[in-house]
Amino acid sequence: MKDTAKHQGLRNQLVSVLEQKGITDKSVLDAIKKIPRHLFLNSSFEDYAYQDKAFPIGAGQTISQPYTVAFQSQLLEVKKEHKILEIGTGSGYQTAVLCMLGAKVFSVERQKELFKQTSVLFPKLSIRPKHLSFGDGYKGLPGYAPFDSIIVTAGAPFIPQPLMAQLKIGGRLVIPLGEEVQIMTLLIRKNETQFEKHEFGEFRFVPLLEDKN
Repeated sequence: MKDTAKHQGLRNQLVSVLEQKGITDKSVLDAIKKIPRHLFLNSSFEDYAYQDKAFPIGAGQTISQPYTVAFQSQLLEVKKEHKILEIGTGSGYQTAVLCMLGAKVFSVERQKELFKQTSVLFPKLSIRPKHLSFGDGYKGLPGYAPFDSIIVTAGAPFIPQPLMAQLKIGGRLVIPLGEEVQIMTLLIRKNETQFEKHEFGEFRFVPLLEDKN
């Protein structure tokens, strides 16, 4: 599992692209500069790993475009020791970014194949999420709630009620909402019953699937 000077140079170029596209959070950019994205991809895609593009990772899923990962991470306003619920572990790349930012990450993946892959990959890369779970992301992880932030990494037709319930007051929920095209949506929990909603334009994600059985 090599990470070479060439890879580092390509990451530096990628960070420059993300800055040009409007990513301003230095800690997010630093995380992307450090994490070897090529190791989260099938080796046949290695030459393209630092392009700002999504790629297939198996099980009908994709590794998100770096800009999307950076954008969602920036919206979360991650602080060290923040307890974050991630819905959709996928390749594990977004998980790695959150861990690099100092968060305690609890991640749920519905696809058994991907769950097994990341369970093996993370220790090899010294990435240490607090908890990895194979299950239905729509239900969240009530046993570990409440969370400082929740990030959903697949397109959802609606905001799952259990996720809203598992968010701390003052917490941030970032979720791409929509069927064909998604609107990146941020909910900030103001109190027990009220959420402040912000929208940030169109993105494309694979769908958030329900019921793993």
